[in-house]
Amino acid sequence: MSDYSVVEKDMKRRMETTLDFLKKELSSLRTGRSTVSLLENITVDAYGSSVPISQVASLAAPEPRLLTVQVWDKSQVQSVEKAILQSELGLNPATDGQLIRVPIPPLSEERREELKKIASKYAEDGKVSLRNIRRDCNDQIKKSEKDGEISKDQHHEYQEDIQSTTNHYSKKIEEILLQKQQEIMRV
Repeated sequence: MSDYSVVEKDMKRRMETTLDFLKKELSSLRTGRSTVSLLENITVDAYGSSVPISQVASLAAPEPRLLTVQVWDKSQVQSVEKAILQSELGLNPATDGQLIRVPIPPLSEERREELKKIASKYAEDGKVSLRNIRRDCNDQIKKSEKDGEISKDQHHEYQEDIQSTTNHYSKKIEEILLQKQQEIMRV
């Protein structure tokens, strides 16, 4: 490893991927407002296999407390309804032909606290991922110094840069978590 910029670029790419994954995980948590991302992770048994709901229906949020699922194939309506019921989101869909209405009930205070804990767990998993990326990069730098490709001073400088980048992304995770927790607690 003669070029630190390669390590730095890879580290930032991996950390951005971690942030994107965290955002996707958090978007699947119910907040009391309807959002189509709430249903995006649901899989439906259709045509002999398990497929994402978005491949058998279109999702919409016409009102703050209502989602609609327009199933394209009439034969799949019951499969979609069953998948929503079994999704552990606590939703009760109502079927009207090929349109499934999914009212979003208000969250109880107890459930909001539960969701905050789940969000915190997702954020902690993200931070663990950042620390693993930091460790990998530090190992690469250590190996480069051992192989004589960089000096001890460069090693120290690169380690500080890696730590600074890790702190930056860790702070971003905290900001994302705080925003999601505020969203969950909003009545």
